[in-house]
Amino acid sequence: MRIILVTGPGGAGRTTVASATALAEATAGRRVLLVSERPDETLAAAAPGTLRILRPDPAADFRREFLDLQARSATALDLLGAAPLEDAELTELPGSRPFALLRALRDAAATDGDLVVVDMPPLPDTLAVLALPEQLRRYLRRLLPPERQAARALRPMLAQLAGVPMPAQWLYETTGRWEAELAAVQAVVDAPGTTVRLVVEPGPEAHEALRTARLGLALHGLVLDAVVANRLLPAGSADPWLAELAAGRRRHLERLREAYDGPVHALPHLGRDLGGPEDLALLAVEEKLGAGPVPAGAPPWTVEDRRGEDGILVWHLPLPGAVKEELSLVRRGDELLLAAGPFRRNVPLPPVLRRCTVSGAGLVDGDLRVRFTPDPGLWPKTP
Repeated sequence: MRIILVTGPGGAGRTTVASATALAEATAGRRVLLVSERPDETLAAAAPGTLRILRPDPAADFRREFLDLQARSATALDLLGAAPLEDAELTELPGSRPFALLRALRDAAATDGDLVVVDMPPLPDTLAVLALPEQLRRYLRRLLPPERQAARALRPMLAQLAGVPMPAQWLYETTGRWEAELAAVQAVVDAPGTTVRLVVEPGPEAHEALRTARLGLALHGLVLDAVVANRLLPAGSADPWLAELAAGRRRHLERLREAYDGPVHALPHLGRDLGGPEDLALLAVEEKLGAGPVPAGAPPWTVEDRRGEDGILVWHLPLPGAVKEELSLVRRGDELLLAAGPFRRNVPLPPVLRRCTVSGAGLVDGDLRVRFTPDPGLWPKTP
């Protein structure tokens, strides 16, 4: 199954583009699922039978998860004298939306269809949401390590003999359930058929949005499959002001094509609010947006063996759009804490590099090259 995650700066028209893409593919006979909290209003009147819409409901999702957690921890809450909360008195808390969206993405990927189009939040929020499963799984492993979970059968004996505090059974069960759910979502995000589509309005901000998207996605091994330049103005206007505005947007469009080696689709400004399914279809059909072939995955992070020449190994991390002054590297145990601009990621080291020490790093044409020197105390001796 192909999954397209549509994002972009706020106000660039990502919801309209997502709806138009879903409609065009469904009209072509593909089985399409559109995931959107607020799908374009013109879509309902035009949707063929092959198009379904899934609307994430953060408030309902929060209530369901909270009540489930409350039920699982009922024994502990009773001992504390807590008064259980009821569905009717629960209101959505800030931060609920990303989790509802991730669950909707997981559920959408499990459906029987050809294409899922997801109307994602604005670009910075999208990058944070896509990084969330991996981050939370790392936190769970650090706070409740698997080996400590494996010792839960010994909990009563350890508590009596050594006074070792062991978490309650419900905590193990809850942690296991969260780990399974997060792993399922991360599998969808990391799947070869999952790509991101960036919607921008040609202008100065579009180039920074493209750089930010490429850098943030590359840091997490995700793929940008296309850029959609939305609301292009017609050329040849007799009005000098409008003609100059249109020419400026065309110049920015060409700059986008020079900066990005993938497809850049141009969509017209209709000069009016969407008036019906014909307008919505026009925004997709004219530029033939759709599923198409799945683009190649993100460039792999490879280890170059240069022990014979320089006595080192080099880890290549492609980070298009990275700036040297905005990079930070810290080795901590078997992880590399990597910061690139506003983004951070704790990257597990490949096994061969865990027996080495970091000896330097450099950025060459968007390729971060981290040099490692084998540790003589850990590296196998050659005969």
